[in-house]
Amino acid sequence: MDAKTKLTSIQFTEDMKGFVTLGQTDFQDGYDQGKSSGTSLMFHLTIRSDDLDGFLSSPEHQAETIGYVDAACYGGKRVVEKGTFNLFVHAADRNRREMRYRLFFRDGAGQPLTLSGFKNVQDDVGPDIWKDTTTLFVNVFGGHIEAAAEASARVQAVGILRIEPMDFLKELTTIRASGSTFSERMQGVERFGKYFLGSLWQTYGPSGMPKMAPFEREIPLYTTEGVTNAEVSTHPFTTADKLSLSLLRFLRKPCDDVVVIIHGLTTSSDMYIMPEHYSLVQFLLDRGFTDVWTLDFRMSNRHGYNLHRNRFNMDDIALFDFPPAFDAVRRHSGPNCRIHVICHCLGSVSFMMSLFGKVTTGISSVISNSVSLTPRIPTWSKFKGVMGPFMFEYVLGLEYMNPYWRREPGFSMGKLLSWGVSAVHRECNVPECHMLSFMWGTGFPALYRHENLDDVTHRRGGDLYGGVAVHYYRHVMKMVFSDSTAVKYAPRDPKYKSLPDNYMDYAKDINTPVLFMTGEQNHVFTDSNIVCYERLQKIVPGRHELHVFPNYGHQDVFMGKNCHVDIFPRLLQFLEKHRGRNPS
Repeated sequence: MDAKTKLTSIQFTEDMKGFVTLGQTDFQDGYDQGKSSGTSLMFHLTIRSDDLDGFLSSPEHQAETIGYVDAACYGGKRVVEKGTFNLFVHAADRNRREMRYRLFFRDGAGQPLTLSGFKNVQDDVGPDIWKDTTTLFVNVFGGHIEAAAEASARVQAVGILRIEPMDFLKELTTIRASGSTFSERMQGVERFGKYFLGSLWQTYGPSGMPKMAPFEREIPLYTTEGVTNAEVSTHPFTTADKLSLSLLRFLRKPCDDVVVIIHGLTTSSDMYIMPEHYSLVQFLLDRGFTDVWTLDFRMSNRHGYNLHRNRFNMDDIALFDFPPAFDAVRRHSGPNCRIHVICHCLGSVSFMMSLFGKVTTGISSVISNSVSLTPRIPTWSKFKGVMGPFMFEYVLGLEYMNPYWRREPGFSMGKLLSWGVSAVHRECNVPECHMLSFMWGTGFPALYRHENLDDVTHRRGGDLYGGVAVHYYRHVMKMVFSDSTAVKYAPRDPKYKSLPDNYMDYAKDINTPVLFMTGEQNHVFTDSNIVCYERLQKIVPGRHELHVFPNYGHQDVFMGKNCHVDIFPRLLQFLEKHRGRNPS
């Protein structure tokens, strides 16, 4: 190979240091607890590629790493047997890239381990370029785990590593490129530097006005086409406070173990029967649970109760919606059928209130996603939860919030607000997605990770999520400020006298086993279900289970394109464990 065709190599050395905690599931908690206990972890890596041009031009921007991981909890300094590094990989978000690290090593006993980490390079509100490019969120897995298997793997430890300022300055001096002359070597370093700085400018540089992608409905509204080989029927019922609600039944053949699935606020049955991917209802039908129901209660966007100012709270749902719904299921599936419940978001909170408040009985098992009896939310969400209801109702005069506002014809205060929200959210050009992040959680986006969704799912957010009045937020905030505990909204109202003031009061008496699940990157209700599991573990040790799914958020654990591989098998495992269990 002559000098003209010889490949140019590039390499640099990086040290990152921080703390992790074994058995923890939240990055910040893992760092804080690890720092308190002195469970430090660092790595020293030389990152290199023998082909600079290929490294810069390929979508993966992948290089190899050599070096070591040093952590006392894993036996001290351990050689990296195989390692990869990806620089500024494009994520599904429009203005987000990631730096990814995957290190295979072994602990002192020779057991294989994987350190998987990412730097989230995204232009959020405020100056964050230094934090983003020097902060690595890490998971440690047992075994040598490739990226494709990571979401379904169990996390062994989590934490955060950072580059210290002096180490960063030292890192700059280690950048080396090959070449036969000094000028060629400097040209290689320059090409690398231009790409690095150019990528930062593309991410953090100023942008123009918020853009909106065109929308044309691709999937019929309220379709049931996502479920095949099942008899689909609608079963209306009436609540004691005189609302008409409904259930959808997907019956392949009668089954003694019936599954009832409950959505969250602003969504509906649609989130479990989506035709663009292998839906949860279809998954259960295909695996022996052949009588599946989805409940559209008063929070559902299939009904119109959210689209006017109301004073419904979650006590109403716990007391009035669930008992007649399960009565209807038993009328059609048989009075002795065993009912297993899968519930999500505020549907999970209100159902668990009904169960733990002893209003709903006879449930064989429960899978609760994201939040249940211990709501916890990010700081910015607390601000929105405190100020939002008053501002919406009494200052802006809006009846409800609507993710579809910006596409509505004509001018309205809601449309103006949606435009302002989109001006801040630059991660995509779907205004419904921006509004959903404004309505729920804290993040860019907040409800899910874009890369976990099918593109059509992302585009049809205005169909999958509806508008909602703001009073439910007041009940959530009361719970958050009541030591993150589900409590009655109006304890003096005699209408709710059959409900406990604190829904944890009867926790010891509730024998129904619960699988508490959540996405590791839940930016809506953070570690709520982890905390609930831990509290109940102290009251009734061993009765319940917990599972945290890496690389998932709040909503994508049910609506993601790969849920049938990453999520649903764990749910099926829990259901199979309790199949045939009669409630005591």
